[in-house]
Amino acid sequence: MYRLRITLALLLLSMPGLMAQAQTKKKTNSGGGSSASGYKTGIGLRGGGWSSGLTIKHFLGSGKGVAIEGLLTTEYKAHGGRLTILGEKHHSIADAKGLQFYYGAGFHAGAYQGRYYFADERYYYNGRNGDVYFIKGNKGGYYYDENTYLAIGADLILGLEYKLPDLPFVVGVDYKPFFEVFHGYTGFYNDVAASLRFTF
Repeated sequence: MYRLRITLALLLLSMPGLMAQAQTKKKTNSGGGSSASGYKTGIGLRGGGWSSGLTIKHFLGSGKGVAIEGLLTTEYKAHGGRLTILGEKHHSIADAKGLQFYYGAGFHAGAYQGRYYFADERYYYNGRNGDVYFIKGNKGGYYYDENTYLAIGADLILGLEYKLPDLPFVVGVDYKPFFEVFHGYTGFYNDVAASLRFTF
């Protein structure tokens, strides 16, 4: 009975300290999704092989490292552009403050001119310098396809990013393979890019 009283007394004495630690941990982990990433929202530029343009990433308020990223990009060779929406899950790497890896998936929609985007076997490639495709006519010969077509597809992403200490910037690299359907043609592409975002 004596030991039980001592144990209860020690437990009661340690309660304020345990409560304070719990509150501190709760505040750290509930920073609006920014505790591990070091930021809430980032906006900047992404440069890649297939998708280069504007990137916006916003962490949701759950504090679980879940973010939504939007990409408004262009593909120079295809003379078009696309809008991509990605859901991403972020994880800290060991004790490296500001360093995270992330993965996710999403979808995109875009539009391209037929003369710059390979569609099917009816097209003839003009050569590496021109990057132009001609469509074969019903009466023979080839001509430019000036029409603009809608493209849709699905995306995966795997990335690594680092929030610069004491500076409102995050740098990152990512691998974003995607599948696309364009005017009856389906293709799979490997997209690698680097990004720089201003954070707030």
